[in-house]
Amino acid sequence: MKFKLVSSFSPTGDQPQAIQKIVDRITNNEKNTTLKGVTGSGKTFTVANVLEQLQRPTLVLTHNKALGAQLYSEFKQFFPENAVEYFISYYDYYQPEAYLPTTGLYIEKDLSINKVIEKYRLSATSKLLSGRRDIIVVASVSCIFGLGNPDDFNQSVVSVSVSDQINKTILLQKLVQSMHTRSNIDFLPGTFRVLGDVIDIYPAYSDWAYKIHFFGDDIEEIESFHPETGEILETNPSIRIYPANMFVTTPERIDDVITEIENDLKKETQQFILNQQQDIALRLEERTKFDIEMLKELGYCSGIENYSRYFDRRKSGSRPFCLLDYFPHDYLMVIDESHATIPQVHAMFGGDRSRKENLVAYGFRLKAAMDNRPLKFEEFEALQQQVLYVSATPADFEIEKSGGHQVLQVLRPTGLLDPKIEVRPTTNQIDDLVEEIQLRVEANQRVLITTLTKRMAEELSKFLVRIQIKATYLHSEVDTLDRVDILQNLRTGDIDVIVGVNLLREGLDLPEVSLVIILDADKQGFLRSQRALIQTVGRAARHIDGKALFYADDMSDAMKATIDETNFRREAQKSYNKKHHITPQAIKKSLEHVISRKNQIDIDSQKKVDEIEQLKNENLSPSQIEKKIKQHTRLMNKASKELDFPEAARQRDYVEQLKNKLNKI
Repeated sequence: MKFKLVSSFSPTGDQPQAIQKIVDRITNNEKNTTLKGVTGSGKTFTVANVLEQLQRPTLVLTHNKALGAQLYSEFKQFFPENAVEYFISYYDYYQPEAYLPTTGLYIEKDLSINKVIEKYRLSATSKLLSGRRDIIVVASVSCIFGLGNPDDFNQSVVSVSVSDQINKTILLQKLVQSMHTRSNIDFLPGTFRVLGDVIDIYPAYSDWAYKIHFFGDDIEEIESFHPETGEILETNPSIRIYPANMFVTTPERIDDVITEIENDLKKETQQFILNQQQDIALRLEERTKFDIEMLKELGYCSGIENYSRYFDRRKSGSRPFCLLDYFPHDYLMVIDESHATIPQVHAMFGGDRSRKENLVAYGFRLKAAMDNRPLKFEEFEALQQQVLYVSATPADFEIEKSGGHQVLQVLRPTGLLDPKIEVRPTTNQIDDLVEEIQLRVEANQRVLITTLTKRMAEELSKFLVRIQIKATYLHSEVDTLDRVDILQNLRTGDIDVIVGVNLLREGLDLPEVSLVIILDADKQGFLRSQRALIQTVGRAARHIDGKALFYADDMSDAMKATIDETNFRREAQKSYNKKHHITPQAIKKSLEHVISRKNQIDIDSQKKVDEIEQLKNENLSPSQIEKKIKQHTRLMNKASKELDFPEAARQRDYVEQLKNKLNKI
């Protein structure tokens, strides 16, 4: 398929010339291009138009998960018929393994994996390896961390077709090697079950499952079905089942890896003994031999990623495989909010290396653990083909990479002006900001407040709640999907105020926000730099009554530069509006969000209501009704077991409706 952009509006203002200039540079094989576009000028829409014209697989890289979720939702709406995927860190909580020599404290790795995000990641890698060209992957900087070898991943794909001849046992072995597990009780993503001559497979990356019917060693039929209701969706001539984990290997590979680990262990322990460090040698030997025993028995061990170099067949010091290796050679990389994303990519390698050096030096890990790492920046650049940097405030790096050339997009098609900026003293600032908030709440508008610390954000939001203002905080310790729901609740009016630190800046598209409040605006540092202030003020640029309040006792250079830049943009937009007879209009944006937990619950609830309503008009035979009764009784029991009592009650009501219908026949 080809990219097909779906939108009710066409490029206007600066967008047509920006689209054409970007397309021209990329088709002329310019490696780097910078799009400098003011907040609210429709940069994402411009990029979507560029992708439709170029028709190339694309990686959209961003620096935080909240912005990534927003971009994923927007591209999903622009390209509903194409593959738009989401690839971010799947940890809700992650405490890396570490050793602190000064205190002698060893910190064991601790983590919590978000299954929903893991499913998105597997979907992205599977679609990339399927050879689709119409694919956009929205990713965070976690995409430069190590993944499994794409060749191993591809070789572990299980392909079956109708009329194939294959022994069931051999097929089950292939599924196990692709990291699927057998489970006849809990049929969950990444599992399979055997029911007589039928094998049911629930791919880890899919919303539906497959049913393979055997007659002896012949595959008679392949059906896709809903894993919860059992409803048959369609028949398939063939299917490809991708691995349930991005780290896959074979039993033969594990034997080779164990031999290599044992050889390296012998060399490194001998070196520690020569250096009169017998205690460190003993520690390394005990820990590594334990991992080896786990690999022999289970094919897996805790911290297996520290042995990834062996499994990937890489040389010592070589870079790990990562998501960029899964893309075809002619892919396009779009780096959103590049002024913030590029420095984050720069910082990843150094922080990881300093932690690993201590683990290796004190015998907690073999030296091979050093090769389980994020990419160095030069390795990241070597994997790029062509890059489009996108930012309202591009840094010198991006401009220099683009040969000093910038594609400008400084006008808003809506005619909206940059927010007015007002500076107020810090005396009585809390009372003053409460008054401002109440004015906005009465007008059904929203407010963002930025502080300098997480503690301040939490305390201020608690204070606002105590005085009956619907407020909450948002910072890096809030779970990924919870961040999406918080921003969604702000848009719908369930929350009127969000207090944050650094997440309420780049790229967040919140048309309902009319007021941005910046506390301690005159403080020096990253959070109050000119670039940070311009980005934060921009959050109110999508509202016709947009306004920014700086609470400060001095006028910093960053504040003055921000005010000057904003005034310049306001005048430029006024001139454009006057020349083209444009009246500023508020931005209208759908409230739907494809990965919101709240929306998914609402959708699922509506499905249950629709299901019961449909039953009244459905013409079912007694045997079909009895089959449905069994299916939904099983779902009711499952929900009850998981303490999901609202779902259990809905299934109970549906079963009662089915029984009543059966009695009337």
